[in-house]
Amino acid sequence: MIASVRGEVLVRRPDHVVVEAAGVGYRLAVSAITLRSVPRVGEQVTLHSHLVMRDDGMYLFGFASEDERELFHMLNAVQSVGPKVALAVLSSGTTRELMNAIAGGDSARFQAVPGIGKRTAERIIVELREKVAGAGTADEIVITKTDDPVALARQGLLGLGYDAREIDVLLDGAEGQTPEELIAEALRAAR
Repeated sequence: MIASVRGEVLVRRPDHVVVEAAGVGYRLAVSAITLRSVPRVGEQVTLHSHLVMRDDGMYLFGFASEDERELFHMLNAVQSVGPKVALAVLSSGTTRELMNAIAGGDSARFQAVPGIGKRTAERIIVELREKVAGAGTADEIVITKTDDPVALARQGLLGLGYDAREIDVLLDGAEGQTPEELIAEALRAAR
């Protein structure tokens, strides 16, 4: 396995970089977040890496940190999430932000990533929530809890299969003091 690549940056593109190490140019697919930490062409860089071997070729992925590479491994282990989709997820935010989203059950964040639907977003959260919670200390992962009944009702309706636009329509004008009352009103309106 190729665990890291250190050398001179030869090419720097939005989706990949080429790093020359010991006379060999390695093409590494990178996330937008990693690309920010890659210096300009001609400068030295060290990237953590992961090699994926498939029938149609070998693909090398590069990461600015070990935490990002570890999250890539976790995402890649989720059913329906391959290396390219995992890289797209990593491009949508920092490792800390993504881990907070998983720990907080923010499936809408993952649904915004191209290639991820509602079911896959929920699967990511369900399969990785415990792993992410055990990955760091309480200081590293901050879960924003809310007592807002509308926000809680929104999360409940997401869990029932409604998409964000439907939820906005259903909750607009719904009356109730608790999330349960708001969900009941929204479900009556949906009939």
